[in-house]
Amino acid sequence: MVCFYDTNSNEHSFQLASTDRRYLHKVLTTHACDLVVMEAYSASGWISDLCDELGLNKLVCSTHEEAWRWRSVKRKTDRDDALKLARLAAVDQLKPTHVPNREMREYRCIIKYRKQLVGQVNRLKNSIRAVFVGQGIPISRGERTWFTGREQINSYRKTLEDCSMAELWKGQLDQLLTQLDHVTELLAVVERKSNTLAREDDRVQRVMKIPGVGRVTAGAIVTAIDDAKRFESGRQVSAYAGLVPRQYQSGETDRRGRITKRGSRLLRTLLVECAWCSLRYNQWSRTTYERIHAGKQVRRKKAAVAIARRILVIAWAMLKDHADYDQTKLLPEST
Repeated sequence: MVCFYDTNSNEHSFQLASTDRRYLHKVLTTHACDLVVMEAYSASGWISDLCDELGLNKLVCSTHEEAWRWRSVKRKTDRDDALKLARLAAVDQLKPTHVPNREMREYRCIIKYRKQLVGQVNRLKNSIRAVFVGQGIPISRGERTWFTGREQINSYRKTLEDCSMAELWKGQLDQLLTQLDHVTELLAVVERKSNTLAREDDRVQRVMKIPGVGRVTAGAIVTAIDDAKRFESGRQVSAYAGLVPRQYQSGETDRRGRITKRGSRLLRTLLVECAWCSLRYNQWSRTTYERIHAGKQVRRKKAAVAIARRILVIAWAMLKDHADYDQTKLLPEST
């Protein structure tokens, strides 16, 4: 839904527009627009590029900002949202959101796609295990199931057309294994491309020097931060990733809650996974983890989230200052 808003007369009109590049090109060239305002979503990247090509001023904003939070709204439609965007932009109440270039957006997509393929592989493996559990047949555990134990699994598979009523589970197993092999091949192709992209990006290589940070996490950090100079402090970076606690302050009450979880969910997931992994490789991570949880079981997850936040801030500082990882700055007593 497109809203044409005149800031002088406050008159407005609506037009239902297709999210098609050729169609929007015609709309933007037909109507004289001083400013194009849009929500940040999957198509805002190429729409922003289109505005740049046409020489139009544009404003990409996030609906998570405070100015967008309308409480007790009794009606919520696309027209209402479009009009709100126009009115908020007219009174300068919208905060612009950073739009990365096309190459960086594509890099983000390949990282997200890899995560989706990994999820599909895990779901298929769990489904295969469930088939054997349903038949009461034991198979090996752990990763060896899909390597040395694969011969045992394959011995039970049978094409569904050749299965009798008592063997239908073998046909199901055959199709699940076929899907698993196909998705695994796709994942291998994506992994090879990701390795190539990581080797060609100096920023990813720099972030990978942090002990415990691998290629995937480094790529996610670099693509999320993009331009490190757009953040003024480590707290801004942490807030951008949703790794800061919620705060409720009123009078003498000042309460901190769970993390906000704003921003990229994939980035937070990879950072927390990296935090747990870094305990084996990073002396600073182990020291910080032990200091925060202080032997209390309930604080172990909080400690992991704190390390994840700190890893992101360290990576941001390295990218901003074009500096390599230096553990002596984190542990002055270490040699």
